[in-house]
Amino acid sequence: MTVVQEEENVTAGSVRVPWRIGTRGSLLAVTQAGTIRDNLIAAGHDAELVVVKTAGDLSSDPVQQIGVGVFTSALRDELAAGNIDIAVHSYKDLPTAQDPRFTIAAIPPREDPRDALVARDGLVLGELPAGAKVGTSAPRRAAQLRALGLGLDIVPLRGNLDTRLRKVSEGELDAVVVARAGLARIGRLDVVTEALEPVQMLPAPAQGALAVECRSDDSELIEALTELDDAATRASVIAERSLLAELEAGCTVPIGAIAEVVESLDDDGRIVDELSLRGCAAAVDGSDVLRASVVGAPERAAELGRELAQELLDLGARELLSTPEAAVSPPTDFSNSSPMENSR
Repeated sequence: MTVVQEEENVTAGSVRVPWRIGTRGSLLAVTQAGTIRDNLIAAGHDAELVVVKTAGDLSSDPVQQIGVGVFTSALRDELAAGNIDIAVHSYKDLPTAQDPRFTIAAIPPREDPRDALVARDGLVLGELPAGAKVGTSAPRRAAQLRALGLGLDIVPLRGNLDTRLRKVSEGELDAVVVARAGLARIGRLDVVTEALEPVQMLPAPAQGALAVECRSDDSELIEALTELDDAATRASVIAERSLLAELEAGCTVPIGAIAEVVESLDDDGRIVDELSLRGCAAAVDGSDVLRASVVGAPERAAELGRELAQELLDLGARELLSTPEAAVSPPTDFSNSSPMENSR
């Protein structure tokens, strides 16, 4: 049973009942949901926030034990029950299987999807000494960090962004790797010592993107939320998530992906939009990282994701965890039951 706490009605006295936007209670989650509320209000709609406490927020167990779905299922339960009208998720936390009860009516413009290093003394990744303790919650990040061969000590990490940053400032860790988007949304980009380029570390599929979800039978709300949708972000996220869904069926290795809509020239010299998608699958211990890319029309986003996933499978993604090197437990134990990861 989730505990719901309503924010003071910011549209008191209005004839219309405000749309209730469900969010987790962390600073990042409330900030993300607040941008949706503000955009709806700016468009002439009434909206307010409703904070939903989840089992994940109340547990101190590692995310890989409790499952990332615990952070989204509580919001969906409240949405299905009619206690809220809108749920705002970090898109990468959602399961890839669609739930017919709900519609993702808007995917607003995404923040920079790259991962960010926050290190002591302003160091960048290449300046960290061998043996430096680097914290991360994600098997994807851990695998790609190990693959760089820098001799870093990768340490499992749990907690909100402030907790993670404090582990660096207080000297418990030499650095942490987190999503740059989260730091941008709470106004903490000043702590970033390096934004990690995709050639170093591919982000999680849909990293930096929000999913604004409502009940599928609420046509009025769907129409209003569609005004917040960004076509380029939607195409990119569809491609990345399609790749993830295809690979989840074929392997359980850490997966990274990034897509973007770019301008190109067709055979007649006309400017056209193309969708560029890069993806990787990595062995947990960093012994191997498979990379591939594909380019195509944005309207083929889902198909491009499936094509790239199949290429990675053809390259050996399915076999990564069956290699002798991967069979040996890495220096830190990240459960790898799913390539999904939490957003914080």
